[in-house]
Amino acid sequence: MTQFSGKTALVTGSTSGIGLGIAGALAARGANVLLNGFGDAEGALAAVRDAAASQGGRVAHHGADVSQPAEVEAMMRYADDVFGGVDILVNNAGIQHVAPVEEFAPERWDAVLAINLSSAFHTTRLALPRMRRKGWGRIVNVASVHGLVASAHKSAYVAAKHGLVGLTKVVALETARTNITCNAVCPGWVLTPLVQAQVEARAVSGGLALDVARDELLAEKQPSGQFVTPEQLAELVCFLSSDAAAQVRGVAWTMDGAWTAQ
Repeated sequence: MTQFSGKTALVTGSTSGIGLGIAGALAARGANVLLNGFGDAEGALAAVRDAAASQGGRVAHHGADVSQPAEVEAMMRYADDVFGGVDILVNNAGIQHVAPVEEFAPERWDAVLAINLSSAFHTTRLALPRMRRKGWGRIVNVASVHGLVASAHKSAYVAAKHGLVGLTKVVALETARTNITCNAVCPGWVLTPLVQAQVEARAVSGGLALDVARDELLAEKQPSGQFVTPEQLAELVCFLSSDAAAQVRGVAWTMDGAWTAQ
């Protein structure tokens, strides 16, 4: 399980949900892990330290607001100072806002694009020089099925995730002759706090029980009728970060219960 011993992983947006699951899985395989995000940082640190305990990796947290380029730069300097740089970069930070285009507040558009797309550009541009010097690196962008298909009322999110898939392909081409890879994972519905809020809103607006609202949400898009789990996504990220995936480059890998097969 020491597949990533000696490597350092930065996972943005990793104090809960998908990011926390990815961070724990990388730590369990021997990586040092730099967490990032708001919320319960101490709880996330404790969970990932537990995962790292048998492998000896170090775990730290940086609270950069990744919508701010200067704070991203500070976080990357911290990674250099504490860990000697980032070998595995997982761009996971994301927010959502739902409204018709004509009612979409411009400041919400800017915030979604800054966190869901621009932050990945900034971490990538800062991580790549060291990866090139070291001759090895892995970049995994957590996109979404909404990087491949659209849903109404999610203009900023869909635009950002499509952009993230496009950025993934460009970086893959620019690193194609190196031992650096860049790929995207595109999950469907995952029961994160963000999605749970959508389930609860549906239940309130429709006068439904929570389990009924959840089943209706899944039935609209995800033929499997089951949520993707953070643990399943974490295993996929670990594969894409492994030497076995050295020639998996520029893909947008769906894990969506057949959502995009329709």
